[in-house]
Amino acid sequence: MRLIPAALAALAAFLSLDFLSAHRAEPDPTRRRKDGNLGDGEAGQKKKQPHIIFILIDDQGFNDIGYHNPTIKTPTLDKLAAEGVILENYYVQPICTPSRSQLMTGRYQIHTGLQHSIIRPSQPSCLPSNMDTLPERLREAGYSTHMVGKWHLGFYRKTCLPTRKGFDTFFGSLTGSVDYYSYGSCDGAASCGYDLHDNESVAWGHEGKYSTTLFTQRARRILESHEPTERPLFLLLSLQAVHTPLQPPKSYIYPYRDMANVARRKYAAMVSTVDEAVRNVTYALRKHGYYKNSVIIYSTDNGAQPLIGGSNWPLRGRKGTYWEGGVRGVAFVHSPLLKRRRRVSKALLHITDWFPTLVGLGGGDISQSRGLDGFDVWPAISEGAESPRQEILHNINPLHRRPGSRTPRPKAQSGPRSSVWDTSVQAAIRVGDWKLLTGDPGHGDWVPVQVLPTLLGHWWNLERSVPSQDESSVPPKTVWLFNITADPYERQDLADQRPDVVQQLLARLAYYNQTAVPVYFPPNDPRADPKRHAGAWVPWADEEEEEGNHPGADKKERSGKRKRRKKKKKNCRLCKLKSFFLKLNTGMMSNRI
Repeated sequence: MRLIPAALAALAAFLSLDFLSAHRAEPDPTRRRKDGNLGDGEAGQKKKQPHIIFILIDDQGFNDIGYHNPTIKTPTLDKLAAEGVILENYYVQPICTPSRSQLMTGRYQIHTGLQHSIIRPSQPSCLPSNMDTLPERLREAGYSTHMVGKWHLGFYRKTCLPTRKGFDTFFGSLTGSVDYYSYGSCDGAASCGYDLHDNESVAWGHEGKYSTTLFTQRARRILESHEPTERPLFLLLSLQAVHTPLQPPKSYIYPYRDMANVARRKYAAMVSTVDEAVRNVTYALRKHGYYKNSVIIYSTDNGAQPLIGGSNWPLRGRKGTYWEGGVRGVAFVHSPLLKRRRRVSKALLHITDWFPTLVGLGGGDISQSRGLDGFDVWPAISEGAESPRQEILHNINPLHRRPGSRTPRPKAQSGPRSSVWDTSVQAAIRVGDWKLLTGDPGHGDWVPVQVLPTLLGHWWNLERSVPSQDESSVPPKTVWLFNITADPYERQDLADQRPDVVQQLLARLAYYNQTAVPVYFPPNDPRADPKRHAGAWVPWADEEEEEGNHPGADKKERSGKRKRRKKKKKNCRLCKLKSFFLKLNTGMMSNRI
């Protein structure tokens, strides 16, 4: 028994270590977060915990909502936004997985190893196993946690599933792009399978039901079955709309029959299905007694793709780029608990901020959530206070370098740039009013709303400069600088006029890069093929397998698992006997069959 106090002391010392502190030091001590203000313990218990409804939309562009563009018919969204707080300086990531990972963890993707791309269905990758999530922290605070809709954060092992990441229940799809009626999902032409799941089982039998309607019905069922006065609720409704394929029900297309562009017409119709879904959910909130103590958050996950009907106009760029059209998101907050409503907020906010904001709002404790990149921005949203966020690291992707580029030689104005940062690396950062992009930010076009019936290739290239033979020998441009506050459409590049600002922002990129973990982007695993799993996308790796070399996973934890497995195998003679007789019995049964 004397060993127990010593063991407890060792455990306490182990838990007190800040394992992620090496990944993120505070950028500026004067702007350090004050976690103690989030209200845990007795103060948090006295405060009534609000119900939190987070509605995440897929690929909705800046110009794809009624209050930005009246040709898009979203009366419910417009009303909720007008009565709440519209977030007009809110940023997400340019593609699905990075945005969702940052919402779930409150950390930049350079701190999770997911900075390169999305997680493909056949990739053995997911959120790092040792990293806490938003639903886990809310569940610890007493919340009932539920997710409905698109996951897209990996599923190769069961420990990657939503129900193992903090959600009490899950109903939806695990991959990134699913047919709205058949729930088929493909990773290339050869690997296709069914992707609809109820908790950890395949939810067969829903073919023919429109996913937006099906997900909304499940969300309403959750609200109906839960008792709002007994326990607070966190519901993440992650609709796959308005992501491709463009498959709106025909009845929703009719109001947009005058739109000549077919893709735009279908896309707009799908936005209307989202509006109806939100109307049905808010009706259920009122009907079942949630509304007066609820916070509704509406957010896109990235910008739209203009070539398939979306619009980010008048912003520059599109989904998959680091121009404003790819990362500036549509969002608003609607709640009776807001202290200042019916206004537009210009406070600088980022999708990582929801983690500490919602945990603090729910009376939770983030003191154990080490290495957060998000800030508690509830005072900025509710009261109009100044945002604690002064900068945003959009990303650093060392695997993506501008083709044909080379690091500038240290002379003239390019000297300071190359001395601190390789500008061929794809990266983007916002500090105050300034935004810097390096490497290849993606196609930087300003694409008006499509009005032609189809988008012809030669029309797309009309306003795009084609370098002459003399220009082709010049290294491509790798540095852009904009004053985003004065020039939100990124039309005036100030990189040459303000080399001092360029130098400062390159230094910030270099600082963040020192805290980054290596990129984790493993090759596809053939064992994932749905043909091996009765035609469905399901976890395929054994739970006893290593987590690979995922940089977000704790090295000591991986080493400990290996040692425990070795010890278990060495000492488990009975296990070997069981395995022998199991194989023998299986062989005998096979011979009988």
